[in-house]
Amino acid sequence: MLSEFKAFIMRGNVLDLAVGVIIGGAFTGLVKSLTTNLIGPIIAFATGGTTDLDQLQLVITKTLTFKYGAFLNDVINFLITAFVVFLIVKFINRLFKANKQEEAKANPELEILTEIRDLLDAEKRLNKKRSSNLNFFFIYRIAFSASSICSKIIFWLSACSRS
Repeated sequence: MLSEFKAFIMRGNVLDLAVGVIIGGAFTGLVKSLTTNLIGPIIAFATGGTTDLDQLQLVITKTLTFKYGAFLNDVINFLITAFVVFLIVKFINRLFKANKQEEAKANPELEILTEIRDLLDAEKRLNKKRSSNLNFFFIYRIAFSASSICSKIIFWLSACSRS
């Protein structure tokens, strides 16, 4: 059982996921610090309120309090994280797209083989066209010969019947 667990952990996808979770945790702390220490004071300066968004709240009664400042913090954290993830995915997609284009251009053998295939197809179509033209020529020739023979037979029969 220990060897199976070791094989499971050492698979590439699990290690990639573990690294992603660790980096994601560190990134979350970074975004939270950015929101609390930079964006929060800017919003507080603009609105004239407190420097900590977590302290913004709407008190209805002593027991009913809406902490909308904490929600604003979470929304800002989410938007920053989503935007950074969007930029990372966009960058990675651009890299993969560039690699695929280079891969397609980098194979000269495939281009030569494609060109040979196209030339063979063109030659095959040309031969087929020539063949149909030759068939027409042979049919015409046979028909002309047959009419020539028929006219000779008719001439011979008419000559025989006169005599």
